[in-house]
Amino acid sequence: MSAQQSGPFDLLQRLRAPVPLPRPGEKCEICKAEVADQHGHIVDLENRGLMCACRPCYLLFASGGAGGKRFRAVPDRYITLRSFALSPGQWEELQIPVSMAFFFRNSVEERVVAFYPSPAGATESMLPLDAWDRLANANPELAEIADDVEALLVRAPAEGYIVPIDACYELVGQMRRQWKGFDGGQEARTELNAFFARIKAQAT
Repeated sequence: MSAQQSGPFDLLQRLRAPVPLPRPGEKCEICKAEVADQHGHIVDLENRGLMCACRPCYLLFASGGAGGKRFRAVPDRYITLRSFALSPGQWEELQIPVSMAFFFRNSVEERVVAFYPSPAGATESMLPLDAWDRLANANPELAEIADDVEALLVRAPAEGYIVPIDACYELVGQMRRQWKGFDGGQEARTELNAFFARIKAQAT
């Protein structure tokens, strides 16, 4: 869902739209109620896991909700960083061996971590602190990224987006299923292009 604000007509259209039905066996991992195909997620900060959530449970752990500190709801905003600055030298400093990666601040470890897709899934890159600091200084918008639940998604050489953390893991899963050979292969590249096209369509 885009972070763009909707007008009365858009709201009316959504109210008229059919409510998606839950798939058999898919349940909220908090209260065990059935959930629809399109549902929110919650981050478990203790084990870094993503949990499916029904709407009431999602709101419980959203910003300003009544939930505790262990769980946080993943927001649904997508933002294109139109003036995103990343030089080839800065990308090399980040030590990412492929053309895309995502970065988020782990509040438990109190540091920014970097992951990239690979045949094994999400692979962590040892992120030099000074390299991230230089990137953040060149892009003040990165200070707006919510800890644990949002990420900077980068596609070299110069595409940057603020996205929900579950979107990053969705991409990693797609790449893992499609990956062939050393560089992923044509099917993985096609899937990557399609994913970023969807990101651009959703982003403000």
